[in-house]
Amino acid sequence: MKTRLLGMTPDELKAVAEESGLPKYAAGQIAHWLYVKKVRDIDEMTNISKEGRARLSERYVTGVSGYSARQVSSDGTVKYLFPVAASLKKGLCSAAVTDTDIDGIERGAVEAVMIPDRDRATLCVSSQSGCRMGCRFCMTGRQGFHGHLSVADILSQFISVDESNALTNAVFMGMGEPLDNYENVSRAIEVLTADWGFGWSPKRITLSTIGVIPVLKKFLDESRCHLAVSLHNPFSDERLSVMPVEKAWPISDVISLVRQYDFTGQRRVSFEYTMFSGFNDSKRHADALIRMLSGLECRVNLIRFHQIPDFPLVTSPDIVIDNFRDRLNRAGITATVRASRGEDILAACGMLAGRHRAEASE
Repeated sequence: MKTRLLGMTPDELKAVAEESGLPKYAAGQIAHWLYVKKVRDIDEMTNISKEGRARLSERYVTGVSGYSARQVSSDGTVKYLFPVAASLKKGLCSAAVTDTDIDGIERGAVEAVMIPDRDRATLCVSSQSGCRMGCRFCMTGRQGFHGHLSVADILSQFISVDESNALTNAVFMGMGEPLDNYENVSRAIEVLTADWGFGWSPKRITLSTIGVIPVLKKFLDESRCHLAVSLHNPFSDERLSVMPVEKAWPISDVISLVRQYDFTGQRRVSFEYTMFSGFNDSKRHADALIRMLSGLECRVNLIRFHQIPDFPLVTSPDIVIDNFRDRLNRAGITATVRASRGEDILAACGMLAGRHRAEASE
């Protein structure tokens, strides 16, 4: 099996060049082709000799994976399906899972969503196939865990979407818990932000997490990217009823950790709060949230819940959401209601499940 170049650093590419009988400076050329030119095939690296490309191709491929389906929402949001089963790994064991279950979820397929908004084009990126956090209100979590995405799988989402050269921002809010696959996610972020890579500012990237505390500390120490924390309920017992992770990493402990870092400068922290009617949308919940976040420079994003099968809760009425937002704002907690995007193509928050549909292709 050939090794994928996508995701390698210049030092790693130097070793590749040497092994392939190329001069060391070829490492910089390969990196430029991979991360600036975003080529799909080694043969496109035309400033490397034809013989050198042939030797390189004997053991390596670029590793860029194209999408297999594309679906466009009425609001302009675009959802892409990427087949990644061949490279999935569960822990240290290879797991090439390719079967399709009766619900039409292609095992090993992941989705990325491009969200246009005036002068911004944000890519919502997946980091795992499925997820093992088990949040009851999330379609990804409901399907279980099928494997970690490699660095190449993650970066392929940036390279292969039709809007690749127009992307302005990225959010690791797609399928999976990014901090559960932190080694590969952090490597992907390194490529995205390095001068020799995509050259993005960390301010263009937001990582979303339910709060994997040991790894969250590492991320906060190492990265200058923005952070989004999935909160959804300020009361531990209620949060536990829909988010099993509350037992291992209580949200109160997550916020205590976040308070140890400075978010008054260019790095921001926000809290995601999906609104469920009669479950987390009362004045009692708003006041508890105010107490929990008091004094922390942050933003609360209120999200309308998008109904999924076999889950009893529904979204809060708009008037309730607006009142909740206003109560937070009056208390000095900046809160906004996030606009729903792509719901008609199952691309909105919590709806990604790697669904493959014949009508998705264009």
